[in-house]
Amino acid sequence: MSARLRLASVSESAESSSRAHSPITVVLADDHTTLRRSLRRLLDSEADVDVVAEASDLSTVVRQVHGRLPRVLVLDLRLPNGSSVNTIRRLRAQVPGTEIVVMTMEESPLFAQQAIDAGAVGFVLKDNADSELLTAIRHAANGEEYVSARVAAGLDALRRAVGGDGLSPRETEVLRLIALGYTSVEIAAKLHLSRRTVETHRARIHRKLGLTTRAELVRFALGRRLIGA
Repeated sequence: MSARLRLASVSESAESSSRAHSPITVVLADDHTTLRRSLRRLLDSEADVDVVAEASDLSTVVRQVHGRLPRVLVLDLRLPNGSSVNTIRRLRAQVPGTEIVVMTMEESPLFAQQAIDAGAVGFVLKDNADSELLTAIRHAANGEEYVSARVAAGLDALRRAVGGDGLSPRETEVLRLIALGYTSVEIAAKLHLSRRTVETHRARIHRKLGLTTRAELVRFALGRRLIGA
């Protein structure tokens, strides 16, 4: 069976070559002015990166991305005026040429998976931004995924575990936190849920897995490599 090979036109090849040698245009979105200025200085010091606009809320993000058409959007996961995850989903549909790197304080692999499912290709922890953000931007410009090391292992475990035992991604993350010793109140705070919702997830986890004690949940989580030995 012969394969069909699509040859790029001269104009497409020229555009690709031009893009490869042009700086990576970036819109930088964070509601903390001091951090945003610090990150802009970091990015502006690199010859292959060009910050073309900044934003401090989601409505400005949408306007700047549509107006500037950057190669990469660096987006704080928690900006005012809406849901960052919904904004990621919307921009990926409307401006597919812009790749999205999420920047956040949230270390939960669940948040990383939600952002990636919505269309982000990068997930960088803010306290590692000075050492990881540039790498994430360069990966994103090539359409490649980049996740901060502190989150990556948990994200891999989450992906392996989801579905095999009938647990949802949220339930899998609650299970991981239970196994790590967090209380329902602490889990609720970390995942921005109510305590009642966490307790509901706990009950479903016990029912689906047929386990009754925390010790059994810990052994299960170890077996699925949701937590380290």
